[in-house]
Amino acid sequence: MSFPFRSRTPTSATTSRPISCAAALAAALCLAWPLAQTAQAADAQADAAASASAPANAQELQTPARSATPVRSPAQHDTAKESQPATPADLYGRLYHDVQLAQIFPDSKTFADMLPNQRPSQITAAYERWRQQHAGQHDNAARKAALTQFVNQYFTAPAQSEDHYVSDPNQDVVGHIDTLWNVLSRRPDAKPNPYSSLLPLPFAYVVPGGRFNEIYYWDSYFIMLGLEASGRHELALDELNNFAALIDRYGHIANGNRTYYLSRSQPPFFAQMVSLVAQKDGDAVYLHYLPQLRKEYDYWMAGAQTLKPGHAARHLVRLPDGTLLNRYWDARNRPRDESYREDILTARATPQRDASDLWRNLRAGAETGWDYSSRWLADGHTLSTIDVTSLAPVDLNSLMVILERTLAKAYGLKGDAREAELMTKRAQQRADAIDRVLWDPQLHAYSDYDFAHRTLTHRLTAATVYPLYAGVATKAQAQEVAAAVRAGLLRPGGLATTQVATGQQWDEPNGWAPLQYLAVMGLRRYGEQDLAQEIATRWIATNLAYYTRTHKLVEKYDVSASATKASSAGGGEYPLQDGFGWTNGVLRVLLQMYPQTGAAQGAPGASGAAAASAP
Repeated sequence: MSFPFRSRTPTSATTSRPISCAAALAAALCLAWPLAQTAQAADAQADAAASASAPANAQELQTPARSATPVRSPAQHDTAKESQPATPADLYGRLYHDVQLAQIFPDSKTFADMLPNQRPSQITAAYERWRQQHAGQHDNAARKAALTQFVNQYFTAPAQSEDHYVSDPNQDVVGHIDTLWNVLSRRPDAKPNPYSSLLPLPFAYVVPGGRFNEIYYWDSYFIMLGLEASGRHELALDELNNFAALIDRYGHIANGNRTYYLSRSQPPFFAQMVSLVAQKDGDAVYLHYLPQLRKEYDYWMAGAQTLKPGHAARHLVRLPDGTLLNRYWDARNRPRDESYREDILTARATPQRDASDLWRNLRAGAETGWDYSSRWLADGHTLSTIDVTSLAPVDLNSLMVILERTLAKAYGLKGDAREAELMTKRAQQRADAIDRVLWDPQLHAYSDYDFAHRTLTHRLTAATVYPLYAGVATKAQAQEVAAAVRAGLLRPGGLATTQVATGQQWDEPNGWAPLQYLAVMGLRRYGEQDLAQEIATRWIATNLAYYTRTHKLVEKYDVSASATKASSAGGGEYPLQDGFGWTNGVLRVLLQMYPQTGAAQGAPGASGAAAASAP
């Protein structure tokens, strides 16, 4: 069921007095779960969390995912959804809730990824006996110690392959990256634990590193760029085949290959992955992956045939004039398994907001890849005001143009003129909509559209480069975007993500590898060579300066200072991770694109021609 557009009246989350980040954290800690609560209070909290996954009939945001009709294959998405394996929170219920709220592990993801030593039904039965035995125990420390012992008895942590890797201080950064592909590679999952949250993959794959010991959808495109630049085409092809296998198995590419990621996707880069491999293997690649390209498209467009003007459902919104755009979305409305405690505390700190709506938006925020950013926050700075599902984002819709154009090319190669023409038409319609709806004259750049309040968000972010990357901007618009980026987002260490410092990791002062690459490629596409080179040069310098000091490449960097003071970035729900997949990939390809810059800054392995091109 869809919902009509809301008036401009703010939601309860935005009408309440804004809470500072520090106040929100203090409130959350004050409300944190005391392990020795009475059984009655514990039951109420566990029941509330469990009920979050149940749909509420009165709101579209709580509509079951299979209610909408897909563009093609009407049964495809229902079948995939019904066959999705249970998540750890589903399997272990109260045990999962209690372990996460007791903070047995500092990182919620740790328990989500642990392997059970027995069948889940046996473990949950044992836990019920454990609860009865410890019902009278009110010493928090003793109870937590006993619960920790229970977890250690019934669960085992998966091995971390790169834990023992030590970088060679005598190795230049290119050699370091080329070595790390082997360190971050994983073998095919031949004999997976049937109750693991890890979704098995049939081919070798590359993980980002650190706490991320599985593949991630949009990360992997930038990893593949680096693999190609390193001459690892076969491994890049394995990556592509794994994603095709996930589409065949589940009807879409999940956020990552974990059961708890299946309810959402991530920015759709599968079409670019196909094109990247086709650069080496030829146009036959488009025909080979045409079925998966189409299924990917059907996932994002599910419900288009029946969606009425002025309504939204799943990943789609149709504006009152009939314009069709995509949005980010998650099929579930409960705390994320991998950030369970954090989501519970965020909801407790905001009692005036419906928890299921908050959790839906936190999940949708994870699908954006920008988790989290002021870009998604209704008040611009407080996480509990997150409102992703009311936005038509410029990056997602630009990527959908690329997907539609790629499908048009694939159908053309197949000789299916009708489908090729249809996809070409849809791509043009979407490009026109991006120009008409997402161009912000106030910013002289692109921004997101808040369709619930019928207004642009008027926030300058690095997402403004996506229409240039996709080739849907006019020459004049590209020039204005370049000027806006130079004036508002260019920093000494590279391209800033936003102009707002909130403590969220996708905000000032942090810079991220994929956004540097997309900006460089988009600007080059429109002849803005000087700014593209400036961004690339500053980002390369930041990476190399940090590597020289630490012999590491990390997930993100603070770009507010010059390269000589380059530092790792902070913010977000977890500590900084090193490794790091997409940082390695983007740096490797930028060093090929700008070999003189790399060589001048001490990267002797930087040479060769550009290995990538704009879509």
